[in-house]
Formats: sequence, C-alpha cells, structure tokens
Amino acid sequence: MPWRAAPSRRPSRREEKGLIMPAEETSPTILFPPISSTEAAEVGADPFLSRKLGATEIYLIRHGDALPDAAEAVGGGYDEQGLSELGRRQAEALGERFASVELGAIYSSPLGRARQTAEAVAATTGCRVQIDPELREVALGPIGEPPGTETSREEIARLLRDRLREIAVVAVASGKWASIPGSEPAGELRHRVMNAVQRIAGQHPGQRVAVVSHGGAINAYLATILGIERDYFFPAANTSVSTVRVKGQRHMLFALNDVNHLRDRELFPADAV
Repeated sequence: MPWRAAPSRRPSRREEKGLIMPAEETSPTILFPPISSTEAAEVGADPFLSRKLGATEIYLIRHGDALPDAAEAVGGGYDEQGLSELGRRQAEALGERFASVELGAIYSSPLGRARQTAEAVAATTGCRVQIDPELREVALGPIGEPPGTETSREEIARLLRDRLREIAVVAVASGKWASIPGSEPAGELRHRVMNAVQRIAGQHPGQRVAVVSHGGAINAYLATILGIERDYFFPAANTSVSTVRVKGQRHMLFALNDVNHLRDRELFPADAV
C-alpha cells in the first residue's frame, strides 16, 4: 500500500471555544545527523564488514590468570609473574577452543602472561606467535605496596592480590587511569592500542587473527571504537574473547567478553578479575 500523509486534524469543540489551546505543531526531532553520500556508499556496500569483502576478524583475548599462590610467586611485580596453575588450565581450554579455527596470525603483548596464553593457541592452530610491544598493558603509576627484595613468596602473593584489588577499585569507581598519578596518559594509551589493531588488520585483510593483550588495553581500544569516555568500562575476564571486525577506518564489535570455553570446565571463578 502506498504511503499516505495523515489527514489534517480538526480542532475539538473545547479548542474551538477557546477553552484549551491546540497543541503546537513542531518539526520531528532528528536523533542522528545525516550522513554524506560518500559515507552512505561506503557503509552500504558492506554494512557488517564481511570477511569475504576484505574485513579482518580479530579475536581480542585477555591473558589467563596470573595471580600466583605462594608456591608459584617469583620476585618482582605483577609483570614478572607467569600464568598461575589456574591460568595455564584456562589457556589450555582457550587453545582447544581455537583448534578448529583457521587463523591467519597470532599477535601477543611482550609480557609473559600474555605470551604464554598466546602460545597455548599457537599449539593447537599451528600459527607462530608474533610479539607486538604496542599490545602491552597500560602503564600505571605507583599503587599498593611493592614487594621488597627479601619479601617471602607468601608475602609476594598477598601483596600482588592486594595491589590488583586496589587497581580494580579505582577502575570501577572512576573508570579513568588518571586517578592513579603517574599512569600512562589515556590519549597515548588509546592511540597506541588503536594503532596496533589498525596495523594488524591492514596486514591480514579477509583473515581471522588472534590478538592476546590485557584488560586495560582491551578496554581502551573498545572504549575508543564505541565512543565511551571511560578508559575502563567492563571487567575483561581471563582468556575472554571479544570479537571485532576491521576494514579501513571502520571497527565493529560483534562479541564481548565471551568465556564459554571456561564455564564447561568450571575455570571461571566468580571472583575472577
């Protein structure tokens, strides 16, 4: 049926007698600004970024659990710790999840907990791990009590957990890493991670790529493409998979924080951070 304009409304008797004023006619509110013909043509040709048309599908993966118990703790801070026993089991489950996925490449942050997680995916897919320094975690200013050179393993494990808990409180309460003085500026963090994902996507058009990074870095990237002001807006779970597609300057989120590979094995603790 062809579209027809609604007939003009006749004033009510109360309006005719001047008892009430008729509603003032206003123009409809424009919720979104009009897009240009060039933008419309670009989006219309491939609205959902199909891999068949050259988009890169990227799996953003947070590393496995790296909070050690007393037997696993090593000297130094959190960045010196490898995966915990739980983290290794999580990484193994992640590797099995990707065993049937044809990956074009695997990229990882240089930090040990990310590299070990990436290697678990490499073991089941046959891809080698490529290290990208721009995928490293946000550099935070001093927070929590750092372990001393003579600190026991038990104390190191406790201090690391206390520090991560303090970071989580700041992240959830303010969503801004600037709340921790001396931290990497948000603009630099976002530019760094966006640049890494953009470059990786450009090198693998039409392919699937695994990118193993960190909670803060993944939050910064996704916040940028979604237009979110907070640097941290969701708790990326250990070995969680968030899927995006990238083509040119367009980035589209398809899945967020997927941990189905952990739930069946009871490897997703309720208090995981």
